Amino acid sequence: MNISRRTMLAGSAAVLAGPLLASLPALRRAAGVPVRQGRVRQVPVVRVAAQAVAQTAATVSISIQNHTGSDAVYAFVTGQAIDNGNALMLLEADGQTPYYPASPASTGSPLAVDCAIPLSAPGGAPVTISVPHLAGARLWFSIGSPLTFLLNPGPALVEPSVTNPSDPNIGLQWDFAEFTYNDAELFANITFVDFVSIPVALTLTDTSGNQQTAAGLPAGGLDTVCARLTEQAAADGNPWTDLIVTSGGQYLRALSPAQGVAVNPSFLSGYFDGYVSQVWAKYAASTLTVDTQASYGTVTGQVSGGVLTFSGVGSFAQPATADIFSCNSGPLRPAGLSAEMLAILPRLAAAFNRSTLLIDADQPDGENPAGYYTNPVTNHYARIVHATTLDGRGYSFPYDDVAPTGGADQSGSVSSGSPAQLAVTVGGVH
Repeated sequence: MNISRRTMLAGSAAVLAGPLLASLPALRRAAGVPVRQGRVRQVPVVRVAAQAVAQTAATVSISIQNHTGSDAVYAFVTGQAIDNGNALMLLEADGQTPYYPASPASTGSPLAVDCAIPLSAPGGAPVTISVPHLAGARLWFSIGSPLTFLLNPGPALVEPSVTNPSDPNIGLQWDFAEFTYNDAELFANITFVDFVSIPVALTLTDTSGNQQTAAGLPAGGLDTVCARLTEQAAADGNPWTDLIVTSGGQYLRALSPAQGVAVNPSFLSGYFDGYVSQVWAKYAASTLTVDTQASYGTVTGQVSGGVLTFSGVGSFAQPATADIFSCNSGPLRPAGLSAEMLAILPRLAAAFNRSTLLIDADQPDGENPAGYYTNPVTNHYARIVHATTLDGRGYSFPYDDVAPTGGADQSGSVSSGSPAQLAVTVGGVH
């Protein structure tokens, strides 16, 4: 697994454009492997070959139920049309018609058609939309007003941003779920990698009637997360409350630490330094075992000369706090790493975020979720998110799907090679 964020920056706004995607995710998409925001879901080569034989329907049904308490809730669908050369696609407001934007003449151009899908009022019937094969797709929601999407030449989609103060959506309550629907399967997940806001729940039903769920946050979950961040700030004296964004006297969202650093590069600077030093001291005197859960098998590393070295594979320098939160900078940046190092990196990054490297030298197979986030120095945002979701699941950092082989899922994903319908519920924020 490795990070491949499909969100690029144009000016200070996020941009989605097929040609800008990193080469490795492009190869995985070509092989039929789902891609999610922030990372590529690892699928063994053998499984890819087997999946290539499968054939899903040309479209999949997604039903969306409004339980927000608001009569003004809108959905949007964006992604890359796999059956149309990976062209940028949005779904029009009827929830049925694909819209392929032309490249505009200038940056910040509006969409040519209405793509805001209005949901029924609370208690009304679900709105059902039809989605073709899409890669790197998102199902977006906003309360009160539709989101504003803009186009740059390419075409490249300017997505809403929670860190750009001039973004037209900065004061809106909005959120999203992620999915990829290809010839092999439908893969979808809830995500808190960037922020917490609107409760979103998924139920995937296959053609045999079997169901998978990702329960997401309860109604009022954002209020709970913000209250717990406030409690953590009082407990350890660190500015966890800086992650809380308010509007009109109410909580608007809670940023992840990675986004907190994006807003303020000094946020929690040095927070993990002491913990990382303890980890380096431990593995200078003993070895760290990492199961790559891939063809490379199990590898052993030890600190020597100030770096954690996996003999014959590569080395990691000590990561800074921002590196740990983002999983995508400094020694944890995947760019330029070998395939085997890319198999080690997510397991190491997950162990840092969960603060388990001092209690478990067998990563991730020796892990027990009960031991996650128990060190006083940890990713408390992730801890709080998992403690708040109804089933304890949901991506709270980019590698939150790392688990022992056969272990409990932490990521909040659902998938099927024979999907019949994905039911999505949008819940009450407060």
